[in-house]
Amino acid sequence: MERLFDLDMQLVQDSVLLAIAIFFLFLALSYLLFNPVRQMLADRKLKIQTELDDAAADKTDAAALKAEYEEKLKNVDKEAEAILSEARQKALRNEAKIVEDAKEEAARIIARANEEALLEKKRVVDEMKQEMISVAAAMAAKVITANIDVNIQNQLVDETIKEMGDSTWLS
Repeated sequence: MERLFDLDMQLVQDSVLLAIAIFFLFLALSYLLFNPVRQMLADRKLKIQTELDDAAADKTDAAALKAEYEEKLKNVDKEAEAILSEARQKALRNEAKIVEDAKEEAARIIARANEEALLEKKRVVDEMKQEMISVAAAMAAKVITANIDVNIQNQLVDETIKEMGDSTWLS
């Protein structure tokens, strides 16, 4: 009898050995190639998940910062108004201080001018008295030919000054 498909014991043994060799080769390659690839894929999956978590956290932080900045933008007008109000108040205080200083300076100038006017008035009165004394002395010397003593002369000058009064010299 001829063999069907040329099956003999040697072929079956070779086929079994080949299957066993392929199985061990598959195990060896699986251990050497598939497990590292699986590990690499697991690491990549973990990395991607970490990046997604970080992105979500960053997105949450960005949303919080955006809300905070929007709130600050809403409050910017209030803060600007507060700063402007404070600046206006400071300017008003400075204005009041400058006006007060100017009033004080004007009062000092007026007081000094009054003092100078009084001093000038006294000086003029003294000069007029001296002029009157000299004029009265000259008149008395011409009018009175008799010998008059100094006391009578001083009395005549004082009487003349009293008769003329301060009001004559003020105008």
